[in-house]
Formats: sequence, C-alpha cells, structure tokens
Amino acid sequence: MQDAEILAKVKKLIAEEHELRTRLGAGEVSSEDEHARIGELEAALDQCWDLLRQRRARREYGEDPDLAAPRPVDAVEEYEQ
Repeated sequence: MQDAEILAKVKKLIAEEHELRTRLGAGEVSSEDEHARIGELEAALDQCWDLLRQRRARREYGEDPDLAAPRPVDAVEEYEQ
C-alpha cells in the first residue's frame, strides 16, 4: 500500500468517525454501538499511522518502503502519538 493510499484510508476512517459522532448526537445510534465502532476506527487509524511511520523510516534509511507491513492492533495501540 502506497503512502497516498494509506492517507486516503486515514481520511475515510476520520470521516466515518465524525459521521458516527454526528449520528450519536442525533440519536440515530446508541452510545454502546458508537463506542464499539469508535474503538475499531481508532485501532485502524493506529495501524495506518504506524504503517506510514514504518514506510518513512525505511525510506529514510535507504530501504524499500513497500516491505513495511501493518502490525497487529495490540502492537500499535499503545504507541504515543
């Protein structure tokens, strides 16, 4: 996955998060459903940001950024942003 594709996915996930919060405010979704989905979105965002960092680090050190791979959620969710 190229940087532009990862960034497009980030934008899509953020847009979904905003839409979900709007729907919660309008009473269209329960807070339980909202919290569950927000957790999933945050995990996916963590993976995307980590993948971008991996790609940039590989590029910086003269390595192939295409060899970077998404890490499991439990490996990236505790990272400081």
